[in-house]
Amino acid sequence: MALDADIFDALIAQLRRFVAERLRPLEAQVEADDAVPAHIIAEMKAMGLFGLSIAPEHGGLGLTMAEEARVAIEMGRTTPAFRSAFGTNVGIGSQGLVIAGSPEQQETWLPRIASGEIITSFALTEPDIGSDSGAVKARAVRDGDVYRLSGTKRYITNADRADLFTVMARTGDDPGARGVSAFLVPRDLPGITIGTPEKKMGQRGAKVADVTFDDVPVPVANRLGAEGEGFRIAMRVLDRGRLHIAAVCVGVAERLIADCVAYASDRRQFGQPIAQHQLVQAMLADSKTEALAARALVLDTAAAKDRGEDVVLESAAAKYYASEMVGRVADRAVQIFGGAGYIADYGIERLYRDVRLFRIYEGTSQIQQLIIARETLKRGG
Repeated sequence: MALDADIFDALIAQLRRFVAERLRPLEAQVEADDAVPAHIIAEMKAMGLFGLSIAPEHGGLGLTMAEEARVAIEMGRTTPAFRSAFGTNVGIGSQGLVIAGSPEQQETWLPRIASGEIITSFALTEPDIGSDSGAVKARAVRDGDVYRLSGTKRYITNADRADLFTVMARTGDDPGARGVSAFLVPRDLPGITIGTPEKKMGQRGAKVADVTFDDVPVPVANRLGAEGEGFRIAMRVLDRGRLHIAAVCVGVAERLIADCVAYASDRRQFGQPIAQHQLVQAMLADSKTEALAARALVLDTAAAKDRGEDVVLESAAAKYYASEMVGRVADRAVQIFGGAGYIADYGIERLYRDVRLFRIYEGTSQIQQLIIARETLKRGG
């Protein structure tokens, strides 16, 4: 159920001020320190951002997908690390529980996830398993009341501070997706090792690391759904996650366009602001048109999801288009800023690096193309 319109509008207004007044001034510090300040995390918890998508009965705000997309757009107007701080709790780290968790599992974990007391991670990718996510090699072998979990997961977002992992592991003999199950794995179980966070091209402040499971005793009660349902759960989780990421891409594009307009209106060449030069205007026009198209696709798909419609195709299309779009907008922004766009002081080169990842995680652009084509053929057009 959607929030009261006035309450939701107040949330958006509060979030917009938070981004403009609290987060944007800290962007250079986050880049330099490769960390989001603890006091900002505390403020996010107080605002309820860690529980956006979790039902009120479990302590969350219970936003609809359309409302969550609006929030994600607002958070896109600052460095992505800030959104990533709570993003896994809102999306891939909690939605397996929301979709397939038993009442007992939900009661145990969701309130603490919604409050931010617990940070979550989604452990699917492996050293040699990425886009072929149904081929996971991590294995969980039933041993009485526990599963013995072994394997390595790679590039796991927030792994360095996660308290709870949703882990995909093979439980059956089927070598494909039907042999994969999902597990809730607390960090404090014996046999879990967290690797050193990776050095990345962009999105500093949002850490990814390997997670190794060595004969970890995971209680049978921590399995999500039945054996063999893990891949299906993961795909449903990713449908929502793709829409969320697409919305973030829209927000980043809108931020970049606003920065370009401000700079082009002030920067003068040939006796007038560069905003008056038609080739600069053409780049602004292309960026604005693409951003508007992406926003419309995201919000329309989110509304369809809230109505209970099948949006597998549309979610993939939104993520594909929006992530590719924001890359083009960032590239044009560097061009409009010229030499200044290549210099760290203006923040454009940072966002240029940051947005590159959006075309990779939650399924690469190429995977989205395959999904779009498959679903289009299935629907007959």
